[in-house]
Amino acid sequence: MPKATRGDRPSLGQRLQGFFTSETFLYILKRLAQALLTLLLTSALSFIIIQLAPGNYLDTLRENPSISEDTIEAYRQQFGLDQPPIIQYWRWLVAVVTQFDFGESFVYNRSVTELIIERMQATLLLSLASILITWAIALPLGIWGAVQQNQWSDRILRVCSYIGQGFPSFITALLLLILAQNTAPFFPIGGMTSIAHDTFPPLVKLIDIGWHMILPTLALSVTSFAGLQRLTRGAMLDVLRQDYIQTARAKGLPENRVIYVHALRNAINPLITILGFEFASLLSGSFIAEVFFNWPGLGQLILRAVMTQDLYLVMASLMMGAAMLIIGNLLADLLLQAVDPRIRLSDLK
Repeated sequence: MPKATRGDRPSLGQRLQGFFTSETFLYILKRLAQALLTLLLTSALSFIIIQLAPGNYLDTLRENPSISEDTIEAYRQQFGLDQPPIIQYWRWLVAVVTQFDFGESFVYNRSVTELIIERMQATLLLSLASILITWAIALPLGIWGAVQQNQWSDRILRVCSYIGQGFPSFITALLLLILAQNTAPFFPIGGMTSIAHDTFPPLVKLIDIGWHMILPTLALSVTSFAGLQRLTRGAMLDVLRQDYIQTARAKGLPENRVIYVHALRNAINPLITILGFEFASLLSGSFIAEVFFNWPGLGQLILRAVMTQDLYLVMASLMMGAAMLIIGNLLADLLLQAVDPRIRLSDLK
């Protein structure tokens, strides 16, 4: 068969044209159009629900006798609360679309976008560490449990996963706080850094942050680890019972190749779906751990915003969660199609 010459290879323009007319690109455009409509409806529904809640931020100010009514009225005009709700929503929406401006926080008197970006780094650090640890441990243990089905090691892993899933995240966080209290000062109880963190050399600063991450990361990982380990085991067991696995073994293929190439590749689809949902919860899934361990992330910021009815900060957090969910689902669909050519994007809903 003659080799392809340089002239037979498609040019950059042809490759770009092929991509922009491909099923993948058209699917992404379709999903993005759906996402815009979804975000619009989410913002409108969220605004209506917030408005239906009794009171507003100014009512909390009235509880302070040192704040005069004139000051409260000035705040009302500054934040636009003197306008009808439909006008408030329209002004907020226009600012978001044209300037990516989610408004000003009532409590912090700062840009909502700046506040979220400032706290996002700590939340992403904690969430990504938890996901990496969870997958690095749960995936091989799930495979091992499927291969060693009903052996003593598999039974121990199943008991551990049942216990892990049976513990709510806040119970796990409380137990870890008790552990930290009884082993102090071995584990830091709260915060992201030590008091003298700014005086440390760069390497020691990283170690200090990692030391403070141990307990909140464990609190996030226990329940996720248990669920992922069981899901991996179940998916692998379904595949290992298939005829083509028995055929591969009958051909004399090494057991590692049968498990990690043939079986795992076909059991990976539900795990990719789970990974998409975990991506969606990157900025919101660490809420409990952040509150219990005083981690300076989005969890505490959003909790205070809800408690004080900080309208625009609550709206931004809800929109951020909806956007992450949409992006996570889209990435999961694209990964599914990449690892399994049998899946067509047009068939995914």
